[in-house]
Amino acid sequence: MIRCWEHVERGEDDPEDSTPSIPEVTITDLASFSPDPGTLTGEPDNLGIAGLPTNFTTDTAEHTRDGELFGFPIRVRFTPITHTFHYGDGQSQASDTPGASWDALDQAQFTPTDTSHTYAERGTYQARVDTAYSAEIDLGVGWFPLTGQLDIPGTPQTIRIYEAHTALVAHTCTENPTAPGC
Repeated sequence: MIRCWEHVERGEDDPEDSTPSIPEVTITDLASFSPDPGTLTGEPDNLGIAGLPTNFTTDTAEHTRDGELFGFPIRVRFTPITHTFHYGDGQSQASDTPGASWDALDQAQFTPTDTSHTYAERGTYQARVDTAYSAEIDLGVGWFPLTGQLDIPGTPQTIRIYEAHTALVAHTCTENPTAPGC
């Protein structure tokens, strides 16, 4: 099969090449191989508190897909290069990482991260992450990068942001069950 892609010099007396050749592959030709949209997760449990950071992560990762393009077998490798987090309140942020949980970062909940967002008001928001992928193809002779990127829009996730109020008290609720907040 490699012969299909070898360049052969022909003289004037040689008949025209009847060997099939693969057309130039562009990143838009790979639409049928496109990766699934990344799943956005807001931490903790797609909930948050107004005025405190909500941590966001996505499950995108490098992966390959096999198939056929222009009648030839092909492998396509997609690598995430940019994640654009849309928080649903008009704010967005691009990151080259998919984010990490507070546990993985060894951080306490509600501490800022590279992919966290602080909502100003309580409410229900539709957040999503759009991922830009680079692509490489393998026609059986090694990986070749393609120019451009493939932008995959994410599926919106409902994020609920609540309002929290605290009060300083002189005694615990066990000590004074009728105290404010008990």
